[in-house]
Amino acid sequence: MYIHRYIESSVLKSLHHFPVTAITGPRQCGKSTMVKHLMESYPDSIYLDLERPSDLRKLEHAEWFLTSQKEKLICIDEIQRQPELFPLIRSLVDEWDKPGCFLILGSASRNLLKQSSESLAGRISYKRLTPFLREELGDGYPIENYFSAGAFPRSLLAGDEEISFEWRENFVTTFLERDLLQWSNFTPVTMRRLWQMLAHVNGQTVNYSALAASLGVTSTTVKNYIDLLAETFMVEIVPPYISNAGKRLVKAPKVYIADSGITAALFGLRNFEELSGCPAFGSIWEQIVLSNLKGLYPDAAFFFYRTANGSETDFVMKIRNSVFAIECKASTSPALSKGNYLAFEDIAPKHTFIVIPSSDGWSMKDGMDAVPLDTLKSKIDSLTAK
Repeated sequence: MYIHRYIESSVLKSLHHFPVTAITGPRQCGKSTMVKHLMESYPDSIYLDLERPSDLRKLEHAEWFLTSQKEKLICIDEIQRQPELFPLIRSLVDEWDKPGCFLILGSASRNLLKQSSESLAGRISYKRLTPFLREELGDGYPIENYFSAGAFPRSLLAGDEEISFEWRENFVTTFLERDLLQWSNFTPVTMRRLWQMLAHVNGQTVNYSALAASLGVTSTTVKNYIDLLAETFMVEIVPPYISNAGKRLVKAPKVYIADSGITAALFGLRNFEELSGCPAFGSIWEQIVLSNLKGLYPDAAFFFYRTANGSETDFVMKIRNSVFAIECKASTSPALSKGNYLAFEDIAPKHTFIVIPSSDGWSMKDGMDAVPLDTLKSKIDSLTAK
C-alpha cells in the first residue's frame, strides 16, 4: 500500500513551473517510490537509476540519448553519482525552453549538489523529502514504534522488530562502506566511531576538541566529518539563537542524529522498552519533533537558545514574521524548569509550545500550550495565518 507523502503537491507544482525539479533526502527515505507514484500521471516519462548498470550504459552518449527523450519527463535517480550531467542538463533545458523537463533525485543536500549545479541557477527548484512524518502515517503506527524503529520506510514498515533492527544496522554499514565513497577525505572506521560518539551526546552542544581527542584526529577533521554527515542527512546541526546582545549565549551548535531508529541502532537497542531506559531518550524526542517540523516547514529556520545563566529552550522556530518557542518533553505530564521560563521571557515568542508524546493537549497559560506532535502543525498554522 502506497503512503502519500506531504511534499507531493509541492513537487507537482514545481514540475509545472520549473524546467528542473530536484528532490533531495537521505537514501532509502522513499524518494524513488514517491516519484514512481507521481510519474503515473506522466505517461510520457522515463526513469533512469544511476546505480543500475543498464541505465548507466544508456548515458554513455548522454547528449544523444537525452535529446531523443525531449518530449518526455526525464527522471534521473542518484544524480550526485554523475555530476558531469549538470552542464548538459542546463544546455538542454535552455534549448527546450519549457517546464517539466527533468526530475532529478539525490541523496545529498542542496548545498552539496549545488557544487555541481551552479549552472542551473534560476532553472531548478529544490524539494527535500524526509523519512516518514507523523502526519503521513495516520493512526496505525504507534508513537512507541516511531521512537524505536525510526521513520525510514523499510524500518518502520518491517512489522518485526528484529528485521527492523537488522535493516538499520545494514543501513549504517552500507552508508559508511559504500555510499560515502563518492565523497573524499574520510575513513569509514573513524566515521563510524564518530557517529557512535554523537549518539552518546545526542542533542548536546558539540565539542569538536573533545571528540577529536577521543578519535585521535584534528578538530578540523571532526568538523568536516560532521558537516558531511549533515550534508548527507545523517545528522541535524542546530545553531544558537541570537536575540539579546546583553546575554552570555552558548554559541556552539547542537548536533542530533537525524533519525531515532538509527540512534537506537547505534546504541544496539532493538525496541521501545530498551530505548525508554536510554539516557538519550529525551534528546531522541527532541530530534523527532525537529525532524517533523523541518519536513512540514521547509522554509522555516530553527535554532536553540541557551545562556550561561541557565536560560534554555530546545528550539526557536522562525517562519515568516513569527517566532515560536518549542520545548520538547518526553512525558505526558511535562514540568518546566526555571531556565525554560527565563528563556521564554528572553525570546518573547509569538507562542510557546510544549510538545509531548500524547494524544491530548491543553493550555498551560496564556500564550503557552502543551500539544501532541500530531496537532502541532495545525496550532502553528492557525497562528501564522493571523
